[in-house]
Amino acid sequence: MKKQLNIGVFGAGHLGKIHLRLLNESERYHLVGFYDPDQKASKALAKAKGYTYFKSQQDLLSACDVIDIVTPTLHHHAVAKECIAQGKHIFIEKPITRTVEEAEDLVQLANEKGVKGQVGHVERFNPAFKAVKDSLGAPMFVESHRLAEFNPRGTDVSVVLDLMIHDIDIILSVIKSKVKNVSASGVAVVSETPDIANARIEFENGAVANLTASRISLKNMRKLRFFQKEAYISVDFFSKKVEVVKMKDAPEEPEEFALLLQTAEGAKKQIYFDLPTVEDSNAILEELETFADAIENDSEPIVPLSHATEALRVAYQIINCF
Repeated sequence: MKKQLNIGVFGAGHLGKIHLRLLNESERYHLVGFYDPDQKASKALAKAKGYTYFKSQQDLLSACDVIDIVTPTLHHHAVAKECIAQGKHIFIEKPITRTVEEAEDLVQLANEKGVKGQVGHVERFNPAFKAVKDSLGAPMFVESHRLAEFNPRGTDVSVVLDLMIHDIDIILSVIKSKVKNVSASGVAVVSETPDIANARIEFENGAVANLTASRISLKNMRKLRFFQKEAYISVDFFSKKVEVVKMKDAPEEPEEFALLLQTAEGAKKQIYFDLPTVEDSNAILEELETFADAIENDSEPIVPLSHATEALRVAYQIINCF
């Protein structure tokens, strides 16, 4: 059994409670405790669940190797900066920080201190995406729809930072090219910031991504569709299902029910369906435990601070179009 890393959690809100439960169950971490400025709620949580509540941020920091930051985004930079300054590895929820400048500051500080940082872009660990990511060669057109029913939690930021940033991160991880141009539109319907937005991202290699995000939908949808040479790949992050449709040169003697077509150039092609196995897993637990691997193996985390910074940069390019 691998050595457990001592970890503490900053922030015990809705997502913080989920992290606390999973870390308490994890074989990779020893949950030292948590800190949250709301003492009354924190004491009640500690009593109900048996977690150790630290009354000061500094006391928890001193007792840990790793800090899991699940505070409101407004506080990410200040908390992470203090953790890095004391040589602690940090897992930080998305978006990485409130501004790109703050994110770049954390990247620089972590490099200087030699500490690891990973950001909670949890869709990278979604079982459906994991099942097809190796099939994503060079997609040239991507379409995403991330629609959610209205929930007051999260409306303090634009829908781009609340929802669309998940798809921005996935797309940037797949398309290995620099962003050339961004155009977008957004509308504030029930809150003070845009609740629905559409963006078009053009890349230097000619690839294009069209993204739609809404938090005022009547139904939930989290889908990404990738189009590349001789393949169409659909990922349903919500239902954890995938569709992979591929095309290959038709054999001399195709099977009776084979789907065949002939291109304008006269080439005969066969369409077939690939059904990758989707292995069920807990994406939040997996992202936390792969971070433990990165620390122990001194390797790059799957979603390093630099990746999250680029996703935030593109998110603000979108927001600045409104």
